[in-house]
Amino acid sequence: MKIKQLSNIDKPQILLQKLGVDGGGIDILASKMKHYIIYIYDLHVGGANILKQDALSIGADLAVPRGTVIASTKTVDCILIATHKELKILSKKELQQPFGLRELAFQLKNILNVKKNSSPEIMGIINANDDSFFNGSRFKGKNALNKIETMIEDGADIIDIGAVSSRPNAPKVGVEEELFRIKPILDEIAKNSFYEEKKFSIDSYEPKVIEHALNSGFTIVNDITGFQNDSLSKLTAQYGATALIMHMQGTPQTMQKNPKYQDIVTDIYNFLETAISKVEAFGVQDIIVDIGIGFGKTLEHNIDLIKNLENFLRLEKKILVGASRKSMIDAISPSKVEDRLAGTLAIHLEAVRNGASILRVHDVKEHFQALKVFEAMR
Repeated sequence: MKIKQLSNIDKPQILLQKLGVDGGGIDILASKMKHYIIYIYDLHVGGANILKQDALSIGADLAVPRGTVIASTKTVDCILIATHKELKILSKKELQQPFGLRELAFQLKNILNVKKNSSPEIMGIINANDDSFFNGSRFKGKNALNKIETMIEDGADIIDIGAVSSRPNAPKVGVEEELFRIKPILDEIAKNSFYEEKKFSIDSYEPKVIEHALNSGFTIVNDITGFQNDSLSKLTAQYGATALIMHMQGTPQTMQKNPKYQDIVTDIYNFLETAISKVEAFGVQDIIVDIGIGFGKTLEHNIDLIKNLENFLRLEKKILVGASRKSMIDAISPSKVEDRLAGTLAIHLEAVRNGASILRVHDVKEHFQALKVFEAMR
């Protein structure tokens, strides 16, 4: 007899099928192979004690602070540890309990229902300006059109085009200058009907620029300000376009000046949840969320977001991650911008493993290959 330890089983059903497990037992066993660790904030201490007992009774557990059993505080934070099967039982059992456990039950059910995208998309970056942080993304005129064709051939699903740098401390640019930079590219895209081959995204928060892009066949509005301007929601809804909502603390001019959060994952989740509700109220049907790597975040913030990306699946929207060649790589392994491809791939593949649906990248060909290999490994 020999044994081997199995790790990172993303699709336990397939493993069980290959083993020859009876059809009726596959789902039962698979539900025991998926584990959840859920941090619960400000739960009534009475609810915590009930949940602790209910969890233990089915084989799960609840980590609670010292003094919870004697109700030394009115509310407590706690950590629920459970398999898929155990969480499913608790999501039903707590519906009948007091102290906020009914609300918790609905949230647990929501977690059980989320699904990761099995086929991530690649968004290629083209900048029609001279001051983006990576000069390998800067293209104008015919060069931009050639790059679009190359990205499509290399496997891009979406092409994202902007004309204003959003790097830290980037200078502000007027709307007329932005339109002057990008209009020739937009017009050529429309003239050559590139939008019939792939989806195009406009990286802007100026209504005048966005409207010209939408009239040129673009179908995604990528707003780094998170659709705080109502007119962008109206435009997006009017054209039946997709809203790409990104989180940024501050502005490009201020965002990296000592960014602080009470809890980075929860704070950004709350921001995106509110922004989604607002955009949907204007009639926008399709929404993508972007956690905003590097936009008002420290290295620790960025890492926490990537590690806990699965939390954002509860929003039930596609998640975009864009860490391509960003300074967080330099903070981990000192390197120039042109030498950060390997670090980019490492971050992006971890993001996909944790639930990312779209990767915003400078290097389309390399990401296409990396994702193919990564999917085969899974």
